[in-house]
Amino acid sequence: MKLINTMENAVAAQLLDIKSRFPGACFCEYCQQDIMALALNSLPPRYVVTEEGGVYARTAQLRQQYRTDITVALIRAIKKVQLHPRHNQDEQGT
Repeated sequence: MKLINTMENAVAAQLLDIKSRFPGACFCEYCQQDIMALALNSLPPRYVVTEEGGVYARTAQLRQQYRTDITVALIRAIKKVQLHPRHNQDEQGT
């Protein structure tokens, strides 16, 4: 069995969904990882070990408040990373 934080998958999926709302933002590997880390640090973890726990976690992800919390955390993280990116200009990508 493997311990999994299902919040990581939820945040990654939501980031893919909202990237298009920020056309001028950088989403290179550095920036995406920083965005994910900031967002995850502001959200409660959702750990599961069993398949049943995974099903429960996926069901919880469908709730509107859950998705809203993730979106808010991601938007804050995107804004913060865009103000202070850790990459050089020549490393920037999308």
